Amino acid sequence: MKTLFFVLFFTLAFINYAQNFQLPKLNYEFNALEPYIDEATMKIHYEKHHQTYINNLNKALQGQDVTNLSLEDILKNVSKYSDAVRNNGGGHYNHTLFWEILTPQKNTQPTAHLKNAIEKQFGSLDSLKNLMTQKGLSQFGSGWVWLIVNSEKKLEVTSTPNQDNPLMDVVKTNGIPILGIDVWEHAYYLKYQNKRNDYLQNIWNVINWEEVSKKYEKIVPKGIFDDWSAIKEFHKVMSSTFHPSEEGDLEPIKKRSQELLDKAKSLKTSPIPNELKSKVNMATLDKLIKDCENVHKLVKSKAKDSEIIKALNQAHDTFHEIVGQCKH
Repeated sequence: MKTLFFVLFFTLAFINYAQNFQLPKLNYEFNALEPYIDEATMKIHYEKHHQTYINNLNKALQGQDVTNLSLEDILKNVSKYSDAVRNNGGGHYNHTLFWEILTPQKNTQPTAHLKNAIEKQFGSLDSLKNLMTQKGLSQFGSGWVWLIVNSEKKLEVTSTPNQDNPLMDVVKTNGIPILGIDVWEHAYYLKYQNKRNDYLQNIWNVINWEEVSKKYEKIVPKGIFDDWSAIKEFHKVMSSTFHPSEEGDLEPIKKRSQELLDKAKSLKTSPIPNELKSKVNMATLDKLIKDCENVHKLVKSKAKDSEIIKALNQAHDTFHEIVGQCKH
């Protein structure tokens, strides 16, 4: 009876401490990415390589109290674990991300939010692709090339050896990966042999930019006006004239009152994003135009500063009515 008790005790203790990571389900068939990634490579890569990382990771974590930790939690503090956890935990995380950002769909595109961030950081989507391709080619031996969001919420391209990734506290450049490309030979050798460049050029045909965009926007949420460029332009002029007026400086509004009026008028004729059309009251846009007309008229007639400030305050308040409508 005592023997049975101790067997049950240690079995329950082991179950409580053990983590059970599993192979994620693919959202496409093994041959769906052809001709860019062949069926044989996908099958071996997924069923053999990835499964082996998972088996070894679960084995390496036996007896450790990690049941309340996600894989990301473990990797962020991977220096506290064994090399087996580092290598196999990285292998599991990296490949899970890799399968997610591949797709048989043709010509997927980044959302406007991600595209703007890419253009701001790298100049163009093609420039980003070229940079990641070059990073992949320059990665000596096995490893990965990444597009990450760094601690400043900016995009950055980096690479890591073996199965390391930017989440880990043992790598030089940290961040949250939103796109990772496997440059281990097992990812491409059956089709491309030693021609890593051909593989890196072709893989862009099956990158799932919709999924990459979702990962980016989860970290850097889209602002309510990101797709309404006209109101962003109006806000720039309003901010650069209204805030100085709060300090008693009316020179900016006196110089830019016509520009403020023009930007207000452009709101009425600009394409309002579909998700905002039902929220924005057109009468409020008309009111904003009238308020800005009043500001410009007072500036042109060289009215008292107090009158200009009062009118500008009114235009500012009306602008925030529009902001409030969009938020709700």
